[in-house]
Amino acid sequence: MERKQFELGDVVQMKKPHPCGTNAWKVIRMGMDVRIKCTGCDHSVMIPRLEFERKLKKILSHAGEETQS
Repeated sequence: MERKQFELGDVVQMKKPHPCGTNAWKVIRMGMDVRIKCTGCDHSVMIPRLEFERKLKKILSHAGEETQS
């Protein structure tokens, strides 16, 4: 199974939504642990990298991507 490529600042979707109802998280720290912040209520969570990769569903937007209008 191929590992998903994610970077600092990416917005990702996890398998289960946050209790506030949002399912989009921003990656704000990377290392052995990954810290993600909910885009809805700004709650942040630090989880081990392997657990994060297992719970990651997809990458919604990469860091540095500009939104086109």
